[in-house]
Amino acid sequence: MPSQFPLSRRGFLMASAAAGAALGLASAPARAGGRPRPFGRYGSPAARLTPKTLYVDPRGQGDFTSVQAAVNAATGSGWTLVLAPGTYRETVAVDATRTEATWIGASENPRDVVIVYDNAAGTPKPGGGTYGTSGSATTTVQADGFTARDITFANDWLRADHPEITGTQAVAIKVQGDRSAFWRCRFLGHQDTLYADSMALGTFARQYFAHCYAEGDVDFVFGRATAVYEHCRFHTLARDVDFTPKGMVFAPSTARANPYGYLAVKCRITSGAEDGAYKLARPWVPSSDTTARPALVVRDTWMGTGIDAAAPYTNMASGFPWQDQRFAEYRNTGPGAVISVPENRPQLSADEAESHTRKAYLRDWRPAA
Repeated sequence: MPSQFPLSRRGFLMASAAAGAALGLASAPARAGGRPRPFGRYGSPAARLTPKTLYVDPRGQGDFTSVQAAVNAATGSGWTLVLAPGTYRETVAVDATRTEATWIGASENPRDVVIVYDNAAGTPKPGGGTYGTSGSATTTVQADGFTARDITFANDWLRADHPEITGTQAVAIKVQGDRSAFWRCRFLGHQDTLYADSMALGTFARQYFAHCYAEGDVDFVFGRATAVYEHCRFHTLARDVDFTPKGMVFAPSTARANPYGYLAVKCRITSGAEDGAYKLARPWVPSSDTTARPALVVRDTWMGTGIDAAAPYTNMASGFPWQDQRFAEYRNTGPGAVISVPENRPQLSADEAESHTRKAYLRDWRPAA
């Protein structure tokens, strides 16, 4: 396939430079008294905040130089990992036994702490076969109670580098645990960037994303979790292709029995592509759950010109039309939110909107920064 975002890997990770300013993200001082402080205000191996705090630094000033090594050491529940500024080129997996974990980007600027790798669904595995969509994830989190702050999760696999590969899904992070919270994080990729999912079909995992930034092109926020995106920015990338739509922001696969799917509230949707090149969403009804009834509510959100205002939704499969799913909007603004064809933009009433709030979706869980 032709190149769709022809940047160097370094350029890719630094893309959307305006996002940090737009989200009000500022770096904390990295030095005090002229001495390096890779962990900022979060202590160090010599001044550990708690016995269950581990420090990761690629330059060797922490307990570990890789995130996965620290995860392996943090057995059981309640560990905190403090990540010094740097690029951690590795895949990371947090299994279901490592509950109530917290990861902190020490500089308090997500641009400084980047976990990145470059597997795609069609990338050959060393032992044969390919990784598939789930296996392509740079970071996989299965444990309940996971919290991340001020970290970039990225997959910098580029289609232009691998024209022989047709499985171009390349996940930056797959989140499956209940009560998973992300504060001021970035999610960078192209197709299938942020996989907000659950461990099993009958498990309704709750996830919360606050003041985060996600970018991509095809279905770059997808999965079956109950996920709330609040004060987040979603950015659609430029693509050098001669067809439209060039991609979709959301592709939920909500189980029919789950009353709540994705909720985007007080967000911004911006674009690096031409006007009307992107759809807001399409429903994903996977072969593993053909009874799924995807759910998405976008409310109090500003949409730029990149969204096709006249027809913001489309189908992934003709047998599962978007009109049969649970898609709705409420009080959105911006040129991409203009209601010119009412039947293409289902709206909630004020009474219905009262059932689509962070509190309703997350129930008794109150995420704490």
